[in-house]
Amino acid sequence: MAFWPASHYLCGMSAEIDPFYAISVSGLAHRLKAEGRSIIHMEFGQPSTGAPKAAIEAAHAVLDAEAMGYWESAPLKARICRHYAETYGVTVEPSQITLTCGASPALVLALSATFKPGDVIAMARPGYVAYRNNVKALHMVPLEIPCGPETRYQLTADLLARIEPAPAGVILASPANPTGTVIPGDELAAIAQICRDRGIRIISDEIYHGLSYAEPTHSMLEYEPQTIVVNSFSKYFSMAGWRLGWLIVPKAEASRAVAYMGALFLTAPSLAQHAALVAMDSRDELEGHLATYRRNRELLLEALPALGLEKIAPPDGAFYIWADVGRLTDDSLSFCKQLLQDTGVATAPGIDFDPVDGRRFIRMSFAVSTLEIEEAIRRLIPWFEQARAKAAA
Repeated sequence: MAFWPASHYLCGMSAEIDPFYAISVSGLAHRLKAEGRSIIHMEFGQPSTGAPKAAIEAAHAVLDAEAMGYWESAPLKARICRHYAETYGVTVEPSQITLTCGASPALVLALSATFKPGDVIAMARPGYVAYRNNVKALHMVPLEIPCGPETRYQLTADLLARIEPAPAGVILASPANPTGTVIPGDELAAIAQICRDRGIRIISDEIYHGLSYAEPTHSMLEYEPQTIVVNSFSKYFSMAGWRLGWLIVPKAEASRAVAYMGALFLTAPSLAQHAALVAMDSRDELEGHLATYRRNRELLLEALPALGLEKIAPPDGAFYIWADVGRLTDDSLSFCKQLLQDTGVATAPGIDFDPVDGRRFIRMSFAVSTLEIEEAIRRLIPWFEQARAKAAA
């Protein structure tokens, strides 16, 4: 599989990045809500629930007792290490963990501390918009590999083996955004071997771990100890607004990651670190959120035929439906805005995740309440019926 060399991209390369179009949809949703409209927010990938109750109580106690300041929690890092031992059977030392201001800064750290300007970083298309944008903003070269239903919208070892020349790095996500697809363990092992053979560094975005509906998800650390892992408290732990994540790097690179973190971001939020330590042991409450997502997923999968949406990615994890609406539109942004205007249901346009084919796709987040999902379905069925009739006329 041949691609343009990095020099082709660098000739006209700038730090220009693509807008996040879902933000404009969300802005319209909030304006409509201010006008008195009933809005169901399915445009962003964030839980509608708050942090675990015990975590909030711990945060109140800290606010009453401490002034706080720049700080990195040794107990939280030790607890994260225990999580990797218990969940994945891998050993991670506290020195390998850098606590960050969410997964987004963790990705910036991973890229900037590992690669240099001009390096080619491969990623699946469709994929999360920040992968492409962060790589471009750091003057590296995003190499988006088209991935369709034949590979479950995921990169494979075969695809990576066919890239010439080999990229400097690859970003993997399992479960993935926007598709919710999971890379099986045997494929992760094959990818790890190809990357070792070809000298490709792996960044594994694992922020949706804990949110799976079939087999448990595997960490790439199980197959390649030199993997750089990005993770977050935003999704499974329902702490998106607390802005706390973590980065795991090989031991030899730990001091470099710490230096970059200190220079770019100082430290992660102190209050969030206190709360997160408690959240990690709030499993009963968090598994209750997962049960809600599971029910929401079932309801949407049952409703999709009535919407005429037969072509979707298999949502094995995360909390998304990636749906082909190509029979109805080739302008997903306008489609999402019209859908919102007519029904009050906000969704994300596919062009955020796939600048080539995403004009024919939309993403629905089901990280809302089950009552909201049921109401959204009631609104969407007649709207899609009318849209299909109009397209057929």
